[in-house]
Amino acid sequence: MTETAFEKLLDESLLTLDFEQGSLISGVIVDLTSDWVTVHVGLKSESLIPRNEFLADEVDGELQLGDEVKVTLEAIEDGHGETRVSRIRAMHDESWKNLEESLKTGSIIKGYISGKVRGGMTVDVAGVRAFLPGSLVDSRPLESFDHLEKTFQEFKVIKLDKEKSNVVLSRKAVQEDLNSEEREKIFATIQEGSLIKGTIKNLTDYGAFVDLGGVDGLLHITDITWKRINHPSEVLNVGEEIEFKVTNFDREKMRISLGLKQLTDDPWEDIKEIFPVNSIHEAKVTSLTEYGFFAELDSNTEGLVHISEIDWTNKNIHPSKVVSQGDTVEVMILEIDIEKRRVSLGMKQCKENPWLTFSENHKLGDKVSGEVKSITDFGMFVGLEGGIDGLVHLSDLSWNLDEEEAVKSFSKGQDVETLILGIDPHKERISLGVKQLTEDSFETYTSKNSKGTVLTGKISSIGEELIFINLAEDVVGKIKSKEFKDLSPSEGDEVTAQVTSIDRKNRQVNLSVKALEKSQEREILKENITKNKQIESETKTSIGDLIQDELDDSSEK
Repeated sequence: MTETAFEKLLDESLLTLDFEQGSLISGVIVDLTSDWVTVHVGLKSESLIPRNEFLADEVDGELQLGDEVKVTLEAIEDGHGETRVSRIRAMHDESWKNLEESLKTGSIIKGYISGKVRGGMTVDVAGVRAFLPGSLVDSRPLESFDHLEKTFQEFKVIKLDKEKSNVVLSRKAVQEDLNSEEREKIFATIQEGSLIKGTIKNLTDYGAFVDLGGVDGLLHITDITWKRINHPSEVLNVGEEIEFKVTNFDREKMRISLGLKQLTDDPWEDIKEIFPVNSIHEAKVTSLTEYGFFAELDSNTEGLVHISEIDWTNKNIHPSKVVSQGDTVEVMILEIDIEKRRVSLGMKQCKENPWLTFSENHKLGDKVSGEVKSITDFGMFVGLEGGIDGLVHLSDLSWNLDEEEAVKSFSKGQDVETLILGIDPHKERISLGVKQLTEDSFETYTSKNSKGTVLTGKISSIGEELIFINLAEDVVGKIKSKEFKDLSPSEGDEVTAQVTSIDRKNRQVNLSVKALEKSQEREILKENITKNKQIESETKTSIGDLIQDELDDSSEK
């Protein structure tokens, strides 16, 4: 622009100025720096305006000397001999008019994405602060908005409240409008089962968005490949053009589902022939989890080695203690579920089963020694050959002591000798006993003193209902207290009674004095009957005859 033309433009602009405070006036840019813009509005002095107030003006290009701009007159004389004007205020009123027009007509406006806030982003629309919700940033889900920050974009106004200074924008609406024609063309020709080319636009945790030429299709992570993957980036790259198969098409919801694996043969159709159950194969460890690890049998087949199938003896060992990603290991095919597309693998099955080995080398009644590994509320575990453990239940620790007292005799790390009571290699259980190594004094005593036997012992304690009798070492008898109601028994008194039953559960002998007395009475009666029979036999006279003779003698007298 020539100097003459510039002066002419300046004079023309000054003719239209309204110099009332707060009025919207025109000015001409007469000087530019990186920080300031000098505007001449026809008054005594030129006005300096911060360049950042012209940010919106630079959307379409750089400011130039001679550019005419609208400003608001804030003060003709600010007290320092300077005229104060504002580009922001001028733009603010103008911007609201443009926003209202955009909302009414659906026209597109431009704005500057200034930053991120909770739930979306902030946009500067010619001095008006607006909100861009995260769901309306793009026509497809985005993992990050970082690439849009500090950029100018096009928007549509979807909500406006001037009183509350509330403006809501949508970038998504603009993109959808641009793609609408292309979308209609695609929707007119597309159908399930058809092949279509597209470009990978975005990768997410659950799949990939594919640009089909104006419309996006979703390639779910499970439809990328027949094998399991953790993220689409393992197979796909943004910008890559690939041919896909349309697996589902919903015209009403405008959704297109794509498949990539469907273009290749399903390896699961003959998997049982390739990998028979109980067969052993080499597999590559692909990933580790808290519950096991995944191993790749071939390029399309992957199985899970559950934590319980890693080692025979360490049931809860973490996979990281045994394998690392990338390791090649031997695994056995345990189960194949074609419907759920799951392969269960075992690692321990490729090694000798120590439980089976133990059962083959030992039988019930064998003595085995080992170290006490742990003591629990129900017993103690003893380490055995092959790295396995056997359990001694609390009830199998001692014949005579109660369980709490018996377990106090043992400690972790102690070597103990035990007797094998049971072996179940399939359930991986071995039952052991300690008390069975010694004779059961109670059983020995009661086998010799069964029901009906008369025993003598001393009173050890007296209760309200029972009196306890020491019969022998580790053998106790009990008598009901009511049998002594007419007596005053004391501890240490000797008592003779008859065995009425054996209480093996509580390891006690039930006794009765009354039973003994009745038994003795029966014996006396038996003796009398026997004597009478002898008399009858010797005299040939019955007892009845003798009585009759006695009666006859009495009558004669």
